Amino acid sequence: MTDGAGEDHRQFSLGLLRGAGGALIFGIPMLMTMELWFIGFYMPRERLFLLLLVNIPLLVVLARRIGFENTFSWRQAMRDAMIAYALAIVTSGLVLVLFGVLTLDMPVREWVGKIALQSVPASIGAMLGRSQLGQPDEEEEDEEKGGQLNTGYAGELFMMAIGALFLCLNVAPTEEIILISFKMSAWHALAAIAASLIIMHGFVYAVSFRGTHQLNEHTPRWHALIRFTFPGYIVACLISLYVLWTFGRLDDTAWTQVMMSMVVLNAPGALGAASARLIL
Repeated sequence: MTDGAGEDHRQFSLGLLRGAGGALIFGIPMLMTMELWFIGFYMPRERLFLLLLVNIPLLVVLARRIGFENTFSWRQAMRDAMIAYALAIVTSGLVLVLFGVLTLDMPVREWVGKIALQSVPASIGAMLGRSQLGQPDEEEEDEEKGGQLNTGYAGELFMMAIGALFLCLNVAPTEEIILISFKMSAWHALAAIAASLIIMHGFVYAVSFRGTHQLNEHTPRWHALIRFTFPGYIVACLISLYVLWTFGRLDDTAWTQVMMSMVVLNAPGALGAASARLIL
């Protein structure tokens, strides 16, 4: 009994280390992005608070699927989600201090804003730490558990939303998204939508990656396109719009430019949605 408790404690400790490593690996691109530093300072606090709240159920679902240890209840998943958030906050704060982005002469409001914003993608990275940095036998357990928990249609779309959010958070704060949207014409936008759909569909269903959907040989090929690819792209579009709104990219903007910005951001967003089952 004591040995079992010690083993569980060791596995949980290893999970924490992997979570911290995942937060650092997946969060470092955003921790070194200048636009995110400024957005964390000046963005409306109600939008930042909403983003932090939205991230909680995403983390809980991820914790249920790939937590720091095998979770058998939603209560344990909530605990792991809060631990991931805490790891992300600590990791983000330490890195920003190390880079000189946060200094003692800055107001508390600036510290809180910058760390809170960075903690969202870093917390998702903390959850990915176990699935990406774990041992092969643990990955097999995660796949079995994930298959049991997320076989429903709503679960599939939810995982797509998490994947889209993670990649959108990487690029949405940059000025290049707005610049590209101004350079693109309507034909460019249509081509980008078609390319995103083709890549999204092929990435998940045509290429034999781990975690992809395997269609029954009697199932028509268009079934996956209608049931998963198109809805997944719409989910990614909604995530793109939400992220752009959160960062103030849609304020005082004509609806045509809003759609163009969404199409641009949805290029990586759709890829994130398509790859969600592979990396989560």
